[in-house]
Amino acid sequence: MSAHVNLAYDYPVLGAFWTVLWIFLWVLWVMLLFRVIADIFRDDKLSGWAKAAWLLFTVFLPFLGVFVYVLARGREMGGREIRHAQAQRRAFDEYVRETAAGPGNRSAADELAKLSEIKARGDISEAEFQRAKEKILH
Repeated sequence: MSAHVNLAYDYPVLGAFWTVLWIFLWVLWVMLLFRVIADIFRDDKLSGWAKAAWLLFTVFLPFLGVFVYVLARGREMGGREIRHAQAQRRAFDEYVRETAAGPGNRSAADELAKLSEIKARGDISEAEFQRAKEKILH
C-alpha cells in the first residue's frame, strides 16, 4: 500500500482554476474556428477557389489561418451573420403563414368558390346554397 492515492482535496484550487480556464479557452477556440469556416462558406462574394484556399489555410494552419481571416475579413462577418439570420427568419415566417393558411384554414372566397362549384354540379339546391353562403359570410 505504498502507492499514492489522489483524493479530491489533494487537487489544488489553483490547478482546478487553470483546468477550467483551459477547457473554456479550448471550447471558445473551437467555436471561433467553426464560425470562421461557416463564414467562409456563407460569403457569396468569394469565388470557389478563394473559399477553398481560405478553408485549407484555416484547416492546416488553424491558429494563423483564423487570425489572418479575422484580420482580413472580420469586419464583414457580422453583416453576413445578420443577413443569414434575417433570411432564416423570413423563411420561417413564410412557412408559418403557409402552414396556418393550409387546407383546413381556407379563406371565405375559396369557400364560396367551392360552394358555387358544388351548386353548379347540382349536388345542392338553391336553398342549401343560400344557407351555406350565409354561414360562410357571417
